[in-house]
Amino acid sequence: MLDSCTNSQERWGGVHQLIDRWLAERKQMVMNYTQLRKRQAPSSAPDTELAAFCDTLVDYLSAGHFEIYEQLMREAEDFKDQRGIELAHQVYPRIETITREAVTFNDTYGQPDCGVDEETMQARLHHLGGLLHERFELEDCLIEVLHTAHKDMLSTV
Repeated sequence: MLDSCTNSQERWGGVHQLIDRWLAERKQMVMNYTQLRKRQAPSSAPDTELAAFCDTLVDYLSAGHFEIYEQLMREAEDFKDQRGIELAHQVYPRIETITREAVTFNDTYGQPDCGVDEETMQARLHHLGGLLHERFELEDCLIEVLHTAHKDMLSTV
């Protein structure tokens, strides 16, 4: 999953600062996820690994929905890119479903001292990891289609 994030950042880094920041948040979230998946058991201290993952998860989800997707749709509409608009309408419902799953995970585990059953949390985290991987692919597809469609137009502006 981390390789996928690195490849995306290399392919689209610099396109726009907002997307750059978002891809950096994605990479941090994946690193937090990986750290959390590797642990044997939480310590008796506050669960900082789980809190760090949930914090980056919510930041990433929020940036996607309230900044990135809006900007990509606006760009598609500005360039009258029917293909991009149609793709967005096909992809967004699945991204929203994955978002709901991720928010449910955060609501369950994102509060300090939430009384984590490690085995159950790890199973749900593993499931969420698969969903996030799918989401990354969908998001990358949106960015690639919209960036590729408008790259030549932007260079002449």
